Amino acid sequence: MAPLPISSIRVGKIDDVQELIKSKPNKVPERFIREEYERGVVLSSLKTHHLHHQIPVIDLSKLSKPYTDDFFFEILKLSQACEDWGFFQVINHGIEVEVVEDIEKVATEFFDMPLEEKKKYPMEPGTVQGYGQAFIFSEDQKLDWCNMFALGVHPPQIRNPKLWPSKPARFSENLDDYSKEIRKLCKRLLKYIAISLGLKEERFEEMFGEAVQAVRMNYYPPCSSPDLVLGLSPHSDGSALTVLQQSKNSCVGLQILKENTWVPVLPLPNALVINIGDTIEVLTNGKYKSVEHRAVTNREKERLTIVTFYAPNYEVEIEPMSELVDDETNPCKYRSYNHGEYSYHYVSNKLQGKKSLDFAKILN
Repeated sequence: MAPLPISSIRVGKIDDVQELIKSKPNKVPERFIREEYERGVVLSSLKTHHLHHQIPVIDLSKLSKPYTDDFFFEILKLSQACEDWGFFQVINHGIEVEVVEDIEKVATEFFDMPLEEKKKYPMEPGTVQGYGQAFIFSEDQKLDWCNMFALGVHPPQIRNPKLWPSKPARFSENLDDYSKEIRKLCKRLLKYIAISLGLKEERFEEMFGEAVQAVRMNYYPPCSSPDLVLGLSPHSDGSALTVLQQSKNSCVGLQILKENTWVPVLPLPNALVINIGDTIEVLTNGKYKSVEHRAVTNREKERLTIVTFYAPNYEVEIEPMSELVDDETNPCKYRSYNHGEYSYHYVSNKLQGKKSLDFAKILN
């Protein structure tokens, strides 16, 4: 999941945002303040309300009854969601409420621990596992208004046992239980996505080998000047699929870039938000595209998310699938590359929209 720490990286002082709001609740340090152009255009409240209902919602209970009218209608909705939005929500996903509540509980308890306790699991510069801020590579780079705790989950060799906390109680057990359920969900979704593309059901699973799975917990405290900062910088994900769970009572914070406008995403109760990653974009030869997204903060309310990244094994060679390439009508748009090399490339650079995928594009 993560490269080795790069000793030459100098990241400067990185303030812990939870500690900042305790000591200076009305002050935003300069290093967090973004230029106006970085904040972008956000939809008005009226248009936002309209688009909330346009963001596709996929009912997985209808996909559990193969080859019925409901099944084919939902597959069509899934195809349109992947092609037009790159984001959708899933309901009736089959994950027990207790499993979801248990992971939210220990994640909340982890972020509520004293800083000295959390610093026992540091995210070293140049890595993306541990507690801190990822994707920071210089002393003058702007910081996100967010604390992160990230871990490699599967396969076992990507885990760093020193970073799995002993507190809160049952943290590891709850995370393992949750991750197993999310893994099953990703396998199901990839099967349905394959069907939506006219491929055989197991096409992705056969190609991915022993898939890589990682989790990142993001805590966004309230900010006295939310219009000046970003919770998480704009980016697309390097995964195949990303699954986002937002804790109950959290404020709206996820925004996706559509038609050069930032559109807020309002998670439905008991739903999970899914987005297409760069890997699926390449494999589908651009038919299903990863989408740039970001997180914003709120003046009064906190936000907690638990994000799972699901991707092919690092040994897999990634290139557009032959079934989706036609030399005349749909030529190959991306070169072949090793997924492990791409993952290293992704986590070794700061978040900059979709620039991480530029290296793979074939320029005609």
